Amino acid sequence: MKKAFFQLHLAIFLAGFTAILGKLITLNEALLVWYRMLFTAIILLVIMGIQKKITRLSLKDSLQLVGVGFVIAFHWVAFYGSIKYATVSVGLVCLSASGFFTAILEPLILRKKMVLAELLLGILAMIGIYIIFDFHRQYSLGIIFGILSALGSSIFPILNKQLLAKHPPRTLTLYELSGGFLCLTLILPIYLHYFKAASYYPSLPDLGWLFILASVCTVFTFDLQLNALKKISAFTSNLSYNLEPIYGIILSFIFFNEAELLNKGFYIGLCIIMLAVILQMLREWGQKRKRNQLAQLAAT
Repeated sequence: MKKAFFQLHLAIFLAGFTAILGKLITLNEALLVWYRMLFTAIILLVIMGIQKKITRLSLKDSLQLVGVGFVIAFHWVAFYGSIKYATVSVGLVCLSASGFFTAILEPLILRKKMVLAELLLGILAMIGIYIIFDFHRQYSLGIIFGILSALGSSIFPILNKQLLAKHPPRTLTLYELSGGFLCLTLILPIYLHYFKAASYYPSLPDLGWLFILASVCTVFTFDLQLNALKKISAFTSNLSYNLEPIYGIILSFIFFNEAELLNKGFYIGLCIIMLAVILQMLREWGQKRKRNQLAQLAAT
């Protein structure tokens, strides 16, 4: 369990760094994600080809993974849209809504009983986001994108939790991101009609950032996250990802001096979100300790 939590939090830190890269890359958010998925698929094909680990899946399994890939593409486009139409800090904090969506969607998708504590903690995080929204109405469009990003973020681990039992993590990542790339390719002309792009091709610096984004912050991060999900629940994973704003915000202060753009409402909302994260971690650790005690009693 300790290894799983370490993998999860390293993945969260790297996920926070993707927000910085999203701000540095000058491409429109949809084009940024299109190139990210393309580069990632190519890198995975090369790595898995050298290792001879490319696995052919059935049509049914492939279509399932393409569907998850569409969810990932949706999440990423909304996430980078939030950053570009607001700030890195605001975009990251909006991801905290994923705990609320997971508390509702996980019981519906997996046909399990809704946990009241998870729903209440998710609502607590949403209150924090509302406070930030109320104080930063100039970022309304970015916040809407951020909420949509959180919706996509909440669905992805729920679906992957089931698929991990059937497929290795890298096989999942390859098929999902390749499928997401194909879905986004079909949707891209429509999206760009409504959200215009200044340029359709990455500059030389953009290419460098995209390579880091695809290799370190996607391939490596996905491996970490999917391996952690074998031991940790989807809700705990999503709520723990609320720490992503902390890492990303610290980096945004360093790279972009965003502290000057934020007022007290942002920090009040952030503290409420952090409270939700801490309470869930304490709840998870308490449940684990109780399970261990029961196991020891059963053994004696």
